Amino acid sequence: MNFSFKAVSLSYKTAPIHIRESVALNESECKRLLTLFKNYIPSTDILVLSTCNRTEVYYQADQDFSSQIISLIALEKGIMDASTIFPFFTIINSSREALRHLFNVSLGLESQVVGDLQISNQVKRAYQYSADEGMAGPFLHRLMHTIFFTNKKVVQETCFRDGAASVSYATVELVKELTADTANPVVLILGLGEIGTDVCKNLCKAEFAQVKIANRTAEKAIALAKEYAVEVIDWQQAAEQVQEADVIISAIPGLQPFLLKSYLQTISIAHYKGFIDLSMPRSIEESVEEIPGVLLYNIDNIKNKASEALEKRKAAIPQVKEIIEEAIAEFTDWSKEMVISPVINKFKETLDQIRQQEINRYAKSFTAEESKKIDLVTKNIIQKILKMPILELKAACKRGEADQISQILKALFDLEQKQKV
Repeated sequence: MNFSFKAVSLSYKTAPIHIRESVALNESECKRLLTLFKNYIPSTDILVLSTCNRTEVYYQADQDFSSQIISLIALEKGIMDASTIFPFFTIINSSREALRHLFNVSLGLESQVVGDLQISNQVKRAYQYSADEGMAGPFLHRLMHTIFFTNKKVVQETCFRDGAASVSYATVELVKELTADTANPVVLILGLGEIGTDVCKNLCKAEFAQVKIANRTAEKAIALAKEYAVEVIDWQQAAEQVQEADVIISAIPGLQPFLLKSYLQTISIAHYKGFIDLSMPRSIEESVEEIPGVLLYNIDNIKNKASEALEKRKAAIPQVKEIIEEAIAEFTDWSKEMVISPVINKFKETLDQIRQQEINRYAKSFTAEESKKIDLVTKNIIQKILKMPILELKAACKRGEADQISQILKALFDLEQKQKV
């Protein structure tokens, strides 16, 4: 493998929720971090991916810049002592392992709910951030499109994405459990980002609860209400509606909790009331679970409720991994050919330069029609001469002999120098 691809990863597997939320990055922070990387890390290809379950950086560079990357994340998040978060990061300096990890993450193999559909869109947004900030070179462009194609292939050829085994579906299953003994339960959803909207849609499709929604931007809630049978609550009245709901689902982005213990202590909780916090950072103060009758669940507590769909997905994992390995092998072959590509182009240019020089020597004796024919014939000859050497060069790349063959070719045709007349 002739490229050096690396990854720095912090996820739900390595870090508790309070650490994950301390390093979680929104869109603006991701882009600012990419700008910082541009100034401090010599790489043209960097991807910053941050979700409720992970914060990761992928980059192409010969050296290990993991310490600098983690320090810059700490700087962006205002963490004074970066050493407090270092132990929670996994450093992947093997190119193949870093590639495999990105494929696994992008296709949902590393998600809390295996095969979660949301991760695909999150990876696409991360890629867009890199492109927007000029941190996506030919390597990353090719890699991401390979991943997107592989994802499509997995959908078409396996049952890995069949069924409704997602975080939002698992949330709906949890709501069913919490309200099993309640007739026509009331569910209040606060925040209509991607996860909040998905939960709302799945709740409405399940048809077991009365759903109320509130969003800072009223237009989004109104638009959703036109499609589904939900009641729109004015954002200013959202906190007051907590008392009326049996389950409150909070998916509100922000740096500070929205629902506080001090407020919930002022309302009457006649029976058990469920609070599900899907935000990152969390939007429900953790201490509210000290209030009698309050049941608090965060994103780590949500279990995989979609058992049948989940089992089908798990059964498809070997097939998915096989498809991933094929994609990695194809991408690796492409990357090896990229190493020899400049030499091939120089070889073509040198032979064409010789062709042009020889034609120019006798150009005065040719008619215009003869010149056209000679130009066409000589081009065809060059193409036929090049065909086998180029195929052999590409084969040599796959055998790991690219550097040796490149040096021989450069020496034979003096490719490091301009062709003399």
